Amino acid sequence: MGLSMPFTMPLRLGLMKKKLGIKIGRNELCPCGSGKKYKKCCALKKGQPDPDNLEAYYKKKFDIRLKKAEDIEKIRVAGDLVVKTHELVKEMIKPGITTDEINTVVHEFTVKNGAIPAPLNYKGYPKSVCLSINDVICHGIPGDRVLKDGDILNVDITSIVDGFYADANQTHYVGTPSQDAIKIVEVAKESLKQALSVVRPGNTIGDIGHAIQSYAEGQGCSVVREFIGHGVGYDFHEGPQVPHFGRKGHGIPLVPGMVFTIEPMINLGGPELYILDDQWTAVTRDGSLSAQFEETIVVTEEGFESLTPLGL
Repeated sequence: MGLSMPFTMPLRLGLMKKKLGIKIGRNELCPCGSGKKYKKCCALKKGQPDPDNLEAYYKKKFDIRLKKAEDIEKIRVAGDLVVKTHELVKEMIKPGITTDEINTVVHEFTVKNGAIPAPLNYKGYPKSVCLSINDVICHGIPGDRVLKDGDILNVDITSIVDGFYADANQTHYVGTPSQDAIKIVEVAKESLKQALSVVRPGNTIGDIGHAIQSYAEGQGCSVVREFIGHGVGYDFHEGPQVPHFGRKGHGIPLVPGMVFTIEPMINLGGPELYILDDQWTAVTRDGSLSAQFEETIVVTEEGFESLTPLGL
């Protein structure tokens, strides 16, 4: 086939995929024969925005600020500090310590590294970290509560480094966990993994929620609706909103440069909650255990990259 082989072989492969209903990769040659990559040809005819103008399109249509390469690197620096802070806290979690002791370590370590703990004074929140125990879903305020053997503890850390934000949390066992504790923590962890497995250009926000909901409810657990993932980087909370439930194929299409958190909150019982008098602490209405895992990710050309890799 001579010199035509590098072009016609990918073209035939694209045509074959189209006939078989197999998804064509964004960077593959378009099967229409134009010689262009699919993302710059027939993908646009399906209503996709021009990839050369994604930044303006997503800002205008969805109020989402796509991140440039240099911005992603700065978010990664904040993410590195978040991960190091988590590692420091993990070593001190044991029965007998108070949540305020953990808060002090997070605050001092963050400031020592030239950063700012984002939760502190955010809309009046009084501490530098959120610590949620057992039936607390999120936004638990550190204080004089003592950790006990068998507790589960979610540690939610957000750091600001040179004006850029990164956010991640994980749930830990305190001492020896019960079977219920093991179940809810493992289901929450796997829910995040399931969500990450569908993050790639061409999929949607709805695919993320569907992956979480399908898995968690399939394990007999429930998904909290009132709190969701969110864009992050330039600010603490940006677009897009990332619900942890949803319909496959629905919602905003994922494109490279989107930076957001996925942070499923999974309950062992029902999804209902209420807020305590402190106006922050969310707890399960039925008193069941709740667990959560979160990472800040960036959508790439081929999939995603975690900017806060916690080694889940």
